[in-house]
Amino acid sequence: MINEQIRDKEIRLIGENGEQLGIFPVKEALAMAKEAEMDLVKIAPQAKPPVCRIIDYGKYKYELTRKEKEAKKKQKTIEIKEVRLSPNIDTNDLMTKSNMARKFIDKGDKVKVTLRFRGREMAHVANSRHILDDFAENLSDIAVVEKAPKMEGRSMTMYLVEKK
Repeated sequence: MINEQIRDKEIRLIGENGEQLGIFPVKEALAMAKEAEMDLVKIAPQAKPPVCRIIDYGKYKYELTRKEKEAKKKQKTIEIKEVRLSPNIDTNDLMTKSNMARKFIDKGDKVKVTLRFRGREMAHVANSRHILDDFAENLSDIAVVEKAPKMEGRSMTMYLVEKK
């Protein structure tokens, strides 16, 4: 809320340089803001009495958007990369896939390991869990299992994340 939008009787006023001016009626605070050719902006509406500040509103909005952009730049997005395996995978192929997953984890991404069953392979689901266990074992030096292997339809999935 700015200027005439403020409907409170009394407010705690902060000056343009950040100094505490005290508690004033809104009309008096508005007059002080107009005298300084600035705006009266409500900063903390939940406080008793509400806190208002004499500042240039356009500059204030610009600073807020700039801070939000800076915060967004510092955020790190984590992608989920998928590695697909089959129950009759050979050890060399498993090592190749685990090296791919190692690269993904080094970049800071999560890895979803999917073991897909097709046709008659569904009869040997219990015997195939060791493939995912071996995969996690190969990457145990840099990754931990975030979500244990779990059957979802015709596939068994497991999630790996970087060790802290």
